[in-house]
Amino acid sequence: MRLYTLKRGSEECVAVQIADGGIISLETLGISVLDMNDLIRRYDGLRDSIIKAYDEYNGDGAEESGYKIIAPVPVPAQDIICLGVNYREHIEETVDVLDFTKKTDTVYFSKRVNRVNDPEGIIPAYDFVDSLDYEVELGVILKKDALDISVEEVADHILGYTIINDVSARNLQFMHQQWYRGKSLDGYTPMGPCIVTADEIDDAHNLDIRCFVNDELRQESNTACMITTIEEAVSELSQGMTLKAGTIIATGTPGGVAMGMKPPVYLKKDDVIRCEIRGIGKLVNRVGEK
Repeated sequence: MRLYTLKRGSEECVAVQIADGGIISLETLGISVLDMNDLIRRYDGLRDSIIKAYDEYNGDGAEESGYKIIAPVPVPAQDIICLGVNYREHIEETVDVLDFTKKTDTVYFSKRVNRVNDPEGIIPAYDFVDSLDYEVELGVILKKDALDISVEEVADHILGYTIINDVSARNLQFMHQQWYRGKSLDGYTPMGPCIVTADEIDDAHNLDIRCFVNDELRQESNTACMITTIEEAVSELSQGMTLKAGTIIATGTPGGVAMGMKPPVYLKKDDVIRCEIRGIGKLVNRVGEK
């Protein structure tokens, strides 16, 4: 099942797509939810009803054609949790900036997101940012609270997966002791185009992951190359800290970021960034004016 948030004018609605069918709003199917966060919390109880209503629906989804696909979770319930340097090749390419070659523990940080940037959304080119970078990442969405859970219990807490571009202002990121500001400017978290539920992904640790800038391949790897797995990260984070339903976790980026190039080739106005993860789709954004 693919879960979308659609927008027409000022109206937003949650929609679903099953198999190769059309995208149908839950309202059209007779199912009422407030927003994607509400669906996430109620998903287990609504799943069968959604599938039944979708199978019985006689239309073709054409009434949804006037809507624009926006970020699947436009306003996250909390800051996004991120894993840093979680691919070996990314550690190696950034060693001259920050040396994590001897790290033994997972690097965690958070990303303030007042509102998620949409597919086809503009990434602002702030005049105080001189080193704008891209990072394609697999995003994980939890569907129920997790506290003190084991690695084996994590799968039961995962709703599904999405694509996140962890856009970064490198000059701000390394100006401060923490990465928070350089990762958290408005527009710096494109996400989408949808959430693919976990039952549609055979193995989240065997997904091809790529990023293009102006059709030039910059990042190419597979989620099998993660150092800390999704299950290990969620379990570790949940020890003594409640991860609420709706928690979004960005699982790290492979090598090929602009900062790692010699010399660095940072993003500039009108650059188009296309992030792809097999089984989920494509997330495309352009750098433009604030």
